[in-house]
Amino acid sequence: MSQAAQGERVGVYPGTFDPMTLGHADIIRRGAKLVDRLIIGVTTNPSKNPMFTPEERTAMVEREIERLGVDNAEVVGFNALLMAFAAQQDASVIIRGLRRVGDFEYEYQMAGMNQYLDNSIDTVFLMADVALQPIASNLVKEIALFGGDISRFVSPEVCEDVLERVER
Repeated sequence: MSQAAQGERVGVYPGTFDPMTLGHADIIRRGAKLVDRLIIGVTTNPSKNPMFTPEERTAMVEREIERLGVDNAEVVGFNALLMAFAAQQDASVIIRGLRRVGDFEYEYQMAGMNQYLDNSIDTVFLMADVALQPIASNLVKEIALFGGDISRFVSPEVCEDVLERVER
């Protein structure tokens, strides 16, 4: 169990990151400015038909954080209720990115349920950069699977990872 230093503000940014997009990178970069320590929680959602294993996604996010130069972030894999994971990490904030109105409706409902589960952890919504709003991991995978160019949506390293996976 992690122990936050006295007065340290810890945030959790959860996601599947399958693959990690430039939109995710934007939220990580901006979210890291809001907290002393940002835990990027890599989780599994089988309904999303993952392209990469949890270990591969964790390594991908770690590499991207290093590339971004975010020095107050760490990556932790989890397969549990988000609020239990956040409490285990001593988080006081959950960071969620919003791309469109539909995201807000879903995230608003989740934030309400999460507040019932643990009202000591707040949810902070960050609007995606306007240029990055259309980017979604599932669309990136679909474009790649049909031979489209994904280089505008992911870093060059992630682009290589996805293309190698598609070729398999």
